[in-house]
Amino acid sequence: MTEAHAIAGVPMRWVGPLRISGNVARTETQVPLATYESPLWPSVGRGAKVSRLTDEGIVATLVDERMTRSVLIEATDAATALAAARTIEARIEELREVVRGCSRFAQLIGVRHEINANLLFVRFEFSTGDASGHNMATLASDRLLAHLLQTVPGISYGSISGNYCTDKKATAINGILGRGKNVVAELLVPREVVTDTLRTTAAKVVELNIRKNLLGTLLAGGIRSANAHYANMLLAFYLATGQDAANIVEGSQGVVMAEDRDGDLYFACTLPNLIVGTVGNGKGLGFVETNLTRLGCRADAAPGDNARRLAVLAAATVLCGELSLLAAQTNPGELMRAHVQLERENKTAKVGV
Repeated sequence: MTEAHAIAGVPMRWVGPLRISGNVARTETQVPLATYESPLWPSVGRGAKVSRLTDEGIVATLVDERMTRSVLIEATDAATALAAARTIEARIEELREVVRGCSRFAQLIGVRHEINANLLFVRFEFSTGDASGHNMATLASDRLLAHLLQTVPGISYGSISGNYCTDKKATAINGILGRGKNVVAELLVPREVVTDTLRTTAAKVVELNIRKNLLGTLLAGGIRSANAHYANMLLAFYLATGQDAANIVEGSQGVVMAEDRDGDLYFACTLPNLIVGTVGNGKGLGFVETNLTRLGCRADAAPGDNARRLAVLAAATVLCGELSLLAAQTNPGELMRAHVQLERENKTAKVGV
């Protein structure tokens, strides 16, 4: 293998199993995590153990799904841009036919716009089957833009991408409107499990979530986000399942909710921008194929079902890691002790090899 075609190896382990229910999947399964941060495996593993100590496990609800691409159109002036925007909205069915003519799986499900001076930003929203949909949405948007330039007067080409999508950037619009799969993962942890397995109390987790995730992120200027480390679990999960890892930028946006319910802990993670797919670029590697098959995401199912399953598994994995970390941080010194111990064990094992 030449240097130009070398593959970067990232350590990977299977963690769990996680117990999951909800409107997409009901299952118990391990999940693969590829990461250099070795303490992540036992941390997510502790969250997974908690999920198995409850009847329903993690209830993962798919709320919405859409892939977006925004195009930039130049008009002669703002009035012309507004007229063009109204024409586009009135011709939605015609635009859907254009999309059907260029893709078997992409469907135009929505159009939004923003006008700034004489510039018109049009945000197309698509369903994309089992693909994450980046290329599919771009191809469809390219055809739509060409069609609009031919049929709408007073406008000209600006760019195939106007950054109003928004791809691989933390923005308010994605947090509000969603991009990819929007999933809410919830877990009700009995008081004794909080005490014995997480070594904390519901009240302590709730207080830390308010002070750290909500207030701390507010003071830091976070954008539509209030969580401890969504990105850690997402990156590890994305690398193990052949996803575009840069999508953790918007994927890590999301809010953690925690409530003390008479000593039981209600814990929820909302992830509005999970961008995952089970077909497309990155899925041809042998280990990715093996991992997706083991996760049950290579089933003979209706278009989109495998990707939806992968999305709820990703969200459940995020909840496991988020819960475990917050629990650890309620206890002085626990987080650092765990890191030191686990990192030393990992280095010793490598020396032994």
